[in-house]
Amino acid sequence: MTYSDSAEPSPPASPPSQPSPSPASRPKVARGGKRERLAAAAAQVLHEQGVEKTTIADIARAADVPLGNVYYYFKTKDQLVEAAIDAHAQHLAGLISALDALPTPQDRLKALLAGWIDQRELTARHGCPTGSLASELDKRDDGLDQTLATVMRVLLDWAEQQFRALGRTSDARELAVALIASYQGISLLTNTFRDPEMMATEGRRLERWIDSLADQGLSVG
Repeated sequence: MTYSDSAEPSPPASPPSQPSPSPASRPKVARGGKRERLAAAAAQVLHEQGVEKTTIADIARAADVPLGNVYYYFKTKDQLVEAAIDAHAQHLAGLISALDALPTPQDRLKALLAGWIDQRELTARHGCPTGSLASELDKRDDGLDQTLATVMRVLLDWAEQQFRALGRTSDARELAVALIASYQGISLLTNTFRDPEMMATEGRRLERWIDSLADQGLSVG
């Protein structure tokens, strides 16, 4: 099951003519090479079940790959965890490319929020795909937590660029941290209480916040 299969759509924050990327979504298990399917399936199953409960057989089943074939590509579950992180990185790169096609930083940030809101149902069931994985990997000493941190830093850096483009050059990093921290925090609460409307409410608040920052930038300009 993917985010797009399970989440109820919400009214878009941007005009219908603009794309509505889904930043919270994990890589989809699509037809293609077995390695790619296994990596996407690993991201999916690890999100749904967690690292410790997931077996290589679970991932093989989700990827529709015979279990014996998995070992040709990945010798251990840890290698599949690393492949899942790489799949998240590729998915994020595609997301950022789609967001960057929007005309203004305000549009781009609000499209990011719209995607988070769209994915609220699955977030209520399993939490944030990268955030929940980061929490698990932090308990290990194999360095994969830092590999995932590198991926998450890409989104943080991108958000900082958007706030700079809004004219917030002196506090762009602080605003980017506040945005991502708000998402991670509300993802945890949404999952804890199994209440998708918590995500929707916080998303709307953040949309108003971004609008106010954009208005301040216009008044200064």
